[in-house]
Amino acid sequence: MSQTIPTTAKAVTFIVTRDREAAKRFYGETLGFPLRSEDAFAVVFDLNGTALRISTLKDHVAQRHTVLGWHVEDIVATVEALTAKGVKFNIYDGMGQDALGIWTPPGSTGKVAWFYDPDGNNLSLSQS
Repeated sequence: MSQTIPTTAKAVTFIVTRDREAAKRFYGETLGFPLRSEDAFAVVFDLNGTALRISTLKDHVAQRHTVLGWHVEDIVATVEALTAKGVKFNIYDGMGQDALGIWTPPGSTGKVAWFYDPDGNNLSLSQS
């Protein structure tokens, strides 16, 4: 079977917001991603080579599952840096996360931490 999408095609990811200005501040100032463009349809950030399009939907309801995540080299340092910028990491009852909100799955050395953007979109950090 031949590949339909060319191997040179770049992925684009999407997030929905109720408040464009709050999302712009969060993804640009708090998370530190550069603004690539903005028009009537979306704000676009550069996530280290992947475009993130943030579109406004007045009645957006965030989903409970993770919608976007980043693999980081040092999850503790990243969580601490984001916490210093006001990001609150989610602590889930019964998961056994540490005081920073970092979870190590049983039998693994990997680590995961979750946090919300201003619209309640669930985001994550992971380290292998």
